[in-house]
Amino acid sequence: MSPTVFAGPAASWVLAVISLLLAAQSAYAALLLMYAWEDRERQLQNRAPETFDPPRISFTILLPARHEEDVIKETILRLAGLNYPRELVEVLVVVESGDLGTIAEVQRQLADLAAQGTDNMRLLTFSDLPINKPHGLNVGLAEAGNEVVTIFDAEDEPHHDILQVVNTVMLRERSPVVQCGVQLMNYGDRWYSALNVLEYFFWFRSRMHYHAATNMVALGGNTVFIERHLLDEMEGWDSGCLTEDADIGIRISAAGIPIRVLYDDRYVTKEETPPSARQFIRQRTRWNQGFLQVLAKGDWLRLPSWRQRLLALYTLSAPLMQALMLLYIPVSLWMMAALKTPELIAMISTLPLYMLIVQLAVNLIGLYEFTGVHGLRPSPWSPVVLLLTYIPYQWMLCLAALRAVWRQLRGINTWEKTTHTGAHRRSTASAAVEPSRQEVAGG
Repeated sequence: MSPTVFAGPAASWVLAVISLLLAAQSAYAALLLMYAWEDRERQLQNRAPETFDPPRISFTILLPARHEEDVIKETILRLAGLNYPRELVEVLVVVESGDLGTIAEVQRQLADLAAQGTDNMRLLTFSDLPINKPHGLNVGLAEAGNEVVTIFDAEDEPHHDILQVVNTVMLRERSPVVQCGVQLMNYGDRWYSALNVLEYFFWFRSRMHYHAATNMVALGGNTVFIERHLLDEMEGWDSGCLTEDADIGIRISAAGIPIRVLYDDRYVTKEETPPSARQFIRQRTRWNQGFLQVLAKGDWLRLPSWRQRLLALYTLSAPLMQALMLLYIPVSLWMMAALKTPELIAMISTLPLYMLIVQLAVNLIGLYEFTGVHGLRPSPWSPVVLLLTYIPYQWMLCLAALRAVWRQLRGINTWEKTTHTGAHRRSTASAAVEPSRQEVAGG
């Protein structure tokens, strides 16, 4: 057995400082998880209205799609069935001209709907570069003819009454931008699915409300509603950015325009987790690299207050912190096994572990709350799986962040698309479907 190596003062204090920083970051992350979770007043403030105002606002729905022939049919039918006057809604399905499979499926569904009298949906195609979502959104924006533009992804399951909800909130509160909740549903499909689902649960249900209170919001990719004139003033989406949603949210916030975040379990847009760990890492790589792009662009520096700028810096630099964490793990394991440190330093170095346990406990509670509000029944093994996979899931997040940093340094900016299979539709097929409400005030 090799003799114990005593850490020198410099190494000991480096370990202590890193441990304190990690503990502080973990504590802050835990607070954001719970910001609006158990605060009854904040929950009530962010719930959907109980009655709806008469429909007045007109909506353009952008539905960008690429290689989505397996899921686009159900999404188009879902949008066709939204509980809102048809004359106040147009749906623009945007597809790259070389994606013949998706185009054929869209044309087939639109023809069927047109035969049934639904004539407010159109297919738009484009062939110019880049071939990605933000460019497709800009193609759709150029054709949008209504007051408010919203986005749904090709696999989305929006609630029947979502336009009623947003119409009411925008009219009553004069909100130019409304971000509604998005929720992954198939929590039991893969070893990482439950933790992926809970990330969305806490992000939209809690953390995003803190961002809205600070007026520094990195918008989500869909179920976001923006007044058309505001998109024109922002010159649309940045077609070179891998997180065009976060980018335009930062630019809107920097312009001093308030963003209303509304989360209600009844009205979330349902989505699915990536179908494989490889797909998950590619998706997170794209998101992380997009955050680094927005960080480098510097629009966040125009935010009015130092508090907003600090929150933006913390949010957008998260990939760098996660990448460093992956590099720090083997070093910390070696230090724990091979170095002997003073008792005080050893106690400080365990602080990140305590905060990790706190976050794990919050996720366990969140699992049962998520399944409860959505009428799902967790397996008796669900908490065991969550406990066993929590650390590997964090490693996977760190790996995606490190990969994003590497791609950014090398100037690789290709769009790595996530495959969709409709797993969220299968996972909730047996759950009771809430009927569409007709509580329209005055009608």
